[in-house]
Amino acid sequence: MVTLSEGGAYLINGTEIVPDNAEAAAAIKAKTGKEITKEEGAKQTIAYGILKSHNTSGNMDKLKVRFDKLTSHDITFVGIIQTARASGLQKFPMPYVLTNCHNSLCAVGGTINEDDHMFGLTCAKKYGGVYVPPHQAVIHQFAREMLATGGGMILGSDSHTRYGALGTMAVGEGGPELVKQLLNQTYDINMPGVVGVYLTGAPVKGVGPQDVALAIIGTVFKNGYVKNQVMEFVGPGVASLSADFRIGVDVMTTETTCLSSIWKTDGVIEEFYEIHGRKADYKELNPGETAYYDGMIQVDLSKVRPMIAMPFHPSNTYTIEELNANLTDILDETEKRAQVSLDGAVEFHLKNKVKDGKFMVDQGIIAGCAGGGFENICAAADIMKGKYIGSDGFTLSVYPASMPVYMELVKNGCAAALMETGAVMKTAFCGPCFGAGDTPANNAFSIRHSTRNFPNREGSKLQNGQISSVALMDARSIAATAANKGVLTPATDFDGEIGRYQYHFDSNIYANRVFDSKGVADPDTEIRFGPNIKDWPAMGELPENLVLQVVSEIHDPVTTTDELIPSGETSSYRSNPLGLAEFTLSRKDPEYVGRAKAIHALEEERMKGGHPCHVLPAIKDVMKPIQEKFPEVSHTNTGFGSTIFAVKPGDGSAREQAASCQKVLGGWANIANEYATKRYRSNLINWGMLPFLIEAGELPFQNLDYLFLPGIRKAVEEKNDNITAYAVKDNALKEFCLKLGELTDEERQIILKGCLINYNRV
Repeated sequence: MVTLSEGGAYLINGTEIVPDNAEAAAAIKAKTGKEITKEEGAKQTIAYGILKSHNTSGNMDKLKVRFDKLTSHDITFVGIIQTARASGLQKFPMPYVLTNCHNSLCAVGGTINEDDHMFGLTCAKKYGGVYVPPHQAVIHQFAREMLATGGGMILGSDSHTRYGALGTMAVGEGGPELVKQLLNQTYDINMPGVVGVYLTGAPVKGVGPQDVALAIIGTVFKNGYVKNQVMEFVGPGVASLSADFRIGVDVMTTETTCLSSIWKTDGVIEEFYEIHGRKADYKELNPGETAYYDGMIQVDLSKVRPMIAMPFHPSNTYTIEELNANLTDILDETEKRAQVSLDGAVEFHLKNKVKDGKFMVDQGIIAGCAGGGFENICAAADIMKGKYIGSDGFTLSVYPASMPVYMELVKNGCAAALMETGAVMKTAFCGPCFGAGDTPANNAFSIRHSTRNFPNREGSKLQNGQISSVALMDARSIAATAANKGVLTPATDFDGEIGRYQYHFDSNIYANRVFDSKGVADPDTEIRFGPNIKDWPAMGELPENLVLQVVSEIHDPVTTTDELIPSGETSSYRSNPLGLAEFTLSRKDPEYVGRAKAIHALEEERMKGGHPCHVLPAIKDVMKPIQEKFPEVSHTNTGFGSTIFAVKPGDGSAREQAASCQKVLGGWANIANEYATKRYRSNLINWGMLPFLIEAGELPFQNLDYLFLPGIRKAVEEKNDNITAYAVKDNALKEFCLKLGELTDEERQIILKGCLINYNRV
């Protein structure tokens, strides 16, 4: 189904793979009559050509990328624009689309959600942007329909910013990276590796894009095969896939931890652009005659079967047939794995879902940027036709990804067919994907064609003793399960016909409702604020020395951004930095906020000219062994703050608040064995936090210990990678080593200044 090469590989004329081994050179010459090096072959990937056309550095090893367009939604654009305004923003220098698909319900906190929307509308007018009102489209569907261009690049403040199937290299990053683009700065990265995804065959009936995506994710996530690299989809199997199918696979590449994605394009994609009235934006993209890839993933589409990703990660994959055949063993394994994710905070059971040898599901959801596509919903309607979900506990909700998609489903009868079964049709909304809509009952099991199934993404709250869980599946198998009244069923069991429906895009929906400034700013527009929209608090520069207290220690194999700052109802407070910070690690380590505040109070006192011991007299005992070894150290040249340790933090969302909430509570660093994603590490840096690395193994410190970092400012200035640190233990100093990893000159300056706002502020 899915196989990985052990090393790199060459692709000849887009159709023949030559492994990178001792015989490669001779094999390539025999087939092409030419000799080629890896370096030359790497330049023949699609990704290389697009990155080269957007690079401003003149050095393809050290990229400084300017994107063509930006996009954000309503739990990210307020913080981004507030940061940019504090840094001197006058006008959006490129198209910037502000969508409203996360806090769309305006159901939490009174007026605060709609206040954010009005903030977005007035900023689009003032600075020359585009504003998409709530319920019109989820962020990524609007981008596909209206923004993507062949050979273009888009930066979005949502991790699932992926439009590679349409020929656009798109990257999901934290808000500060969009701020840099708004301030005419660049996205600075080393040239990423490019991994080929070679598709052959064609999917069998009942297999959809989520099945293919989960098969890939289950193979590459745990071994980091594509981490921070570009996935390039090639091979003859691409031609067998519709545009919607390719899009459905593409959006899920985020869950592999890759940096971006790109696909070869053809007449199918050209037709997509033509349907959307933008045929001129199409560009045919193919790798060169002999392209070199740093790895090769081979996928035989004909062998993919309906998949399920069990709680609590998209990589926990099985075929549905495998799960049904081995229920006791797999459910027992899932329960044990879940207790690691849940820290044993609540009891979690799945084996009790088995009734008469069949696994019973409580809820189905087809939604968002992954599931809400036209073809997915049409296929679900065909599978459900003539069936009904029943009047027991099982429910099914369907969220089309945009109003144009919804309208076409109404016109072709698929919406009516689904509604007749007892399913509920809802508007374009991302809520079910991040825990703000259709939260199941306690101990319920939900199957969803959405992007993630992390703990609490469905809306339950461990701190209140609530737990439900989500498995990811394709819309087709969700429909088959719904038609079977909740009995887990792969869509390959469906023996009817799944039709092919022609899509017609009605642009009038957007023309009549979306505000588009056409790039013309109106500086006289007054921005509308609400009581929850707050400025970022003042943040100081990196001091000469640091005393840090470890205020949380997390040993899970991976820590998601949902665990660092929960989603769901907390999303309503993302316009209020201090208000949101109260929720930091609340579902993972409820003691974190109080501990961070306590040590931050010392720094606040110091910054006012007072002595930290006035706040915490016991700090004298911490400083005593430090000053014995470093007599020049005092509260005048030493800052106080907090840090956390996590094995591998930052998987998942691009949300900058996973870092900024730590910062506003006095966080100066993270310590990790590795960082799950580039975007989380970038968020730390942009908020002035030190992204420390420490060797895996027994830690030289434990939770609540104090650490001392002498000369940390000088170390950053002098580009030192190895940082000498000390754990203050038993009235003595225990020396150990931290690493900073590679930092650009700009990133070092941001850390020295204390955050991106300080770096840019005139």
